[in-house]
Amino acid sequence: MLAAPAGRLVVLATTPRVAPGLLTIQAWDTLRRATRVLTDAADHPQLAALAGAGISSEVVDGRDAASLARQLDESAAEAGGAGDVVWLAAPGGDEATGALLAAIGDLPGGGPEIELLSGSHDLPGARLLDLVATMDTLRVKCPWDAKQTHETLAPHLIEESYEALEALEDGDQAALREELGDVLLQVAFHARVAAERTDGTGYTIDDVADGIVAKLVRRHPHVFGEVEVSGADEVKLNWDAIKAAERTSPAGVRDSVLAGVPFGQPALALAAQLQRRAERSGVPTDLVTEASPAVASPADPAGDSSAAAGDSSAAAGDASAALGAELFKLVARARAAGLDPELELRAASRRYRDRVHAWEQSQPPQ
Repeated sequence: MLAAPAGRLVVLATTPRVAPGLLTIQAWDTLRRATRVLTDAADHPQLAALAGAGISSEVVDGRDAASLARQLDESAAEAGGAGDVVWLAAPGGDEATGALLAAIGDLPGGGPEIELLSGSHDLPGARLLDLVATMDTLRVKCPWDAKQTHETLAPHLIEESYEALEALEDGDQAALREELGDVLLQVAFHARVAAERTDGTGYTIDDVADGIVAKLVRRHPHVFGEVEVSGADEVKLNWDAIKAAERTSPAGVRDSVLAGVPFGQPALALAAQLQRRAERSGVPTDLVTEASPAVASPADPAGDSSAAAGDSSAAAGDASAALGAELFKLVARARAAGLDPELELRAASRRYRDRVHAWEQSQPPQ
């Protein structure tokens, strides 16, 4: 007498970042052919979609993985060759699914034949939805996160950016990945804070993303439009022309070419950005290299003390201005040589740090 054909268990895995019901054709075909569709979650998000498609499902008592494994083994055995038993795994529940599969493998005889079927897949960037949801939860349930404002978060936005830059300079790709996550958190955090405003100035993370997408599309007509370019240099020229047009008001009044340059950035980076912006807009280069203020001669010792003090203060001010002008010229020299003054100064600082470390290590123990 031939043995009854063994039943098969299909574990249907889905992602919580795709709307319920948006399943692959293979998943829908498997569900329609199934003898039974089981889950241990009465609130499983796929149940409503299955009911709408005329597919019945059953909720079983899932106290633990071992208990579920036994029930699924029995259901598959009862189905035999009549059809598959489908188990609706918790969306994104990789750990729970892994525990269940391990428990089935520990059953006498190894349990039923199992197929792990992915019913939906994440698109690139889908994990950003998890970040938004996590930030929403923290903003409500964490006392520290709940009291933060744009102002209190501002130092972190700067610090995290510098830490990402340091990881990049060190060539530490694992650290860079982590630090980029910290930078991304700042974006999500500020957007979450802004979303709470009700005075008409609020916006959401979607507004932030929509704005940068629109800007990228607008400034890349050679990609998203009909414009043809000969190479990267022409792309940059087009970019600058489009930015200039964006700075022009409907009445035809154009903002300064330096509009939008953030003066809160480090001084060397600020000088370099001012010069780059001015140069691209046709500002005369001699405005960068004009003569430094002359330093006044020391006050006449024979003069009265108040005049001498005033002259001394003026001389100090002139010397300060002269030094600033020389530094500004040095930035221009670096740019003319194709170098980034900020990065070069950082590199020089790292070399100095290494020399100090080497000197410290050469000193005898105290």
